[in-house]
Amino acid sequence: MKFGLRTSTAALLASLFLLLAACGGDKAAITDPTESPAPIVTDTPTPDPTPKPFSAPLTGVERDDEAKDRPIAVLINNFSAARPQSGLTNADVVWEVLAEGGITRLVAVYQSTDAMEDTIGPIRSNRAYLIDIADTYGAIMVHAGGSPEAYGILQKQGKPYLDEITNAGPYYWRSKERKAPHNLYSNLEKMHQGAEKKGYKNDLPVATYPFTAEGTITGSVEAGAESATKIDITFLMQSYKVGYIYDEASGLYKRSINDEPHIDLNNNEQLSATNLVVFETGHKTLDNVGRLSVDLQSGGAGYLFQKGKRIDIEWVRSPDGMIRFSQDGSEVSFLPGKTYIHIVPNKPALADHVVLNQQ
Repeated sequence: MKFGLRTSTAALLASLFLLLAACGGDKAAITDPTESPAPIVTDTPTPDPTPKPFSAPLTGVERDDEAKDRPIAVLINNFSAARPQSGLTNADVVWEVLAEGGITRLVAVYQSTDAMEDTIGPIRSNRAYLIDIADTYGAIMVHAGGSPEAYGILQKQGKPYLDEITNAGPYYWRSKERKAPHNLYSNLEKMHQGAEKKGYKNDLPVATYPFTAEGTITGSVEAGAESATKIDITFLMQSYKVGYIYDEASGLYKRSINDEPHIDLNNNEQLSATNLVVFETGHKTLDNVGRLSVDLQSGGAGYLFQKGKRIDIEWVRSPDGMIRFSQDGSEVSFLPGKTYIHIVPNKPALADHVVLNQQ
């Protein structure tokens, strides 16, 4: 008797859901029978014109609360077996620079995201010039191992770091879905726990970039900005090419590697940025392993890409420790959003590493 009652109730509910779906046209049906239907909205709400009181220091994106956490710089493996990586869509700034053998490494800087439990990785080893990039932000470094030179700097200079091998193993995990060394992961929740355990300060002033709604590239092509809607960047090997295509509707540059979309494994989203920087500097091979020295002090030439256009810029290591970018002696303004920064050798020249193809 109870079974018959349940059958009748189920049939009645099924009929009701079919009726609702038929009346709803293309709208999605309610999938959870315990979930209450959303209230009917008859008028489109008027957006609140009041700006939010805070903006993130490294993205310029408006927020309801202040982003005050100390930046965390995570060294991300970019070998082909490590892609697609996880968590890059949450980074405020992503740097790409050569490592050994023509492979690049990514330095993902996290400061304003609230996605504390999202997986980040695979995480790889440290180098002296990667410490130099992290120092730009006063960041805590997250890595697994490092060159002897990098360890010497970290330990002798008392840098803040969380190394899976020597001092922070419990804050990482290995995935069974990939082979080592391309399977080491963590998340920001664990990183903050590790930093607190190590006694690293979290209340330091956060360095900022200048942001404006117009950015720097506001002129026409005739005013000095070159059209750049499709960009190809090579670092060393011609077999490795980073590409960006500008999407005018979103104002974003969509990233690819060897003409394949570069995606985030967490959400299957293609990586993208509002601002792109490419700059050149001296690279020198240090040993027979192929370890590099990358000059991040002397300054030099670069390109800034915004809104489907390109201008020439210069980079400099400013007195505050930040690597900053200028045009005609004035610091450039970024558009609010994420920024991707690429470092290429100065031999051959910058123009030989960057090719513009109009769509």
